[in-house]
Amino acid sequence: MRFAQIRDATLQVDVRLFADRPTVVFVNSLGSDLRIWDGVVEALARARIGAVRYDLRGHGLSDLATPPSRMEAHIDDLAALMDHLAIQRATICGISVGGMIALGLSHRRPEKVAALILCCTGAVIGTAETWNARIAAVEQGGVASIAETVLQRWFSPAAYGEGGGLLAIARNMLARTPAAGYAATCAALRDADLTQAAQAVRVPTLCIAGEYDGSTPPELVRTLSGLIPGSQFRLIANAGHLPCIERPEELAGLMLSFLRENEAPPADDADSRYARGMAVRRRTLGASYVDATQANKTPFDDDFQRFITEGAWGSVWARPNLTPRERSMITLALLAALGHEAELGIHTRATRNTGATPDDIKEALLHVAIYGGVPAANTAFRIVKETLKAMKETP
Repeated sequence: MRFAQIRDATLQVDVRLFADRPTVVFVNSLGSDLRIWDGVVEALARARIGAVRYDLRGHGLSDLATPPSRMEAHIDDLAALMDHLAIQRATICGISVGGMIALGLSHRRPEKVAALILCCTGAVIGTAETWNARIAAVEQGGVASIAETVLQRWFSPAAYGEGGGLLAIARNMLARTPAAGYAATCAALRDADLTQAAQAVRVPTLCIAGEYDGSTPPELVRTLSGLIPGSQFRLIANAGHLPCIERPEELAGLMLSFLRENEAPPADDADSRYARGMAVRRRTLGASYVDATQANKTPFDDDFQRFITEGAWGSVWARPNLTPRERSMITLALLAALGHEAELGIHTRATRNTGATPDDIKEALLHVAIYGGVPAANTAFRIVKETLKAMKETP
């Protein structure tokens, strides 16, 4: 058993790291503890992916101390835990309220977040009325009094109907959650709106929904994905609100594919730069565009395609010093000033993935007008307006 003193609370922690390998920090749902990730962590370990898990304040074996009635309290706990463990940057995987905590961390401490995996969550979950009713029920009868209603949302109809040991263990875990910790986190959920945090995300993000999730239905997760520039959306069939319990291998498979796609090779030889560059290129310009380019290449331009993948995407765009949004704005300004019209259209379309907004592009082009010349900016404004219109954006 391992624990950490985080701010004014002692939190139960589980740490399994692999040297020179990526690490995922997991954040739990309301009414659960770190064991919900057992199957996922085991699957990731086979691929030598490290994992950090912990019980939220007022959940599992962790202290309550100051009740976490604001989402900021949970976010600060997560940031402090990563600092305590000397984890500078990691992929953060959160489920339900854990997804909101992960989003909040990316907004308040973006330097800590390399990527996000957001499971069965939303920018806003529930209404004030539903959360107030749940708080009242828990304060009156404890978490056990609402357990069956919650379990029907955690599991798909088939899994709940079958019952069995997994359901029994989940029931025990939920029912034994301290009422004060549960109610305080309900209050945090009631008052939280992470819409702006979602729109501000500038790291690779995977949003995952369960087909039969009764708490955060797939459309809510899809809406969240739509708020996050360049995010991916995936649906796990025959799963409820906690696919980490019900479908751990499927969830781990989606996570591994995402992590491999976004993992930067540690070496800096040509092959590693090419692999890193191809991942960044696909993430920025879009997989379908890059796949089409690769399909159309011939022996005549194969060396050129490798050169730009290694040089532009594997060396410059892959550097951590600037965000994709900032690199996008710089690139658009340079392309506009130099009159590279076709590339300007390509990189305007790429703003869907980089997070640069029409207002960002406008500011960049105003700088072009001053420092590169009005004619160049005039042409650029025309091309960008046409491209944004085709993208159904508002210029």
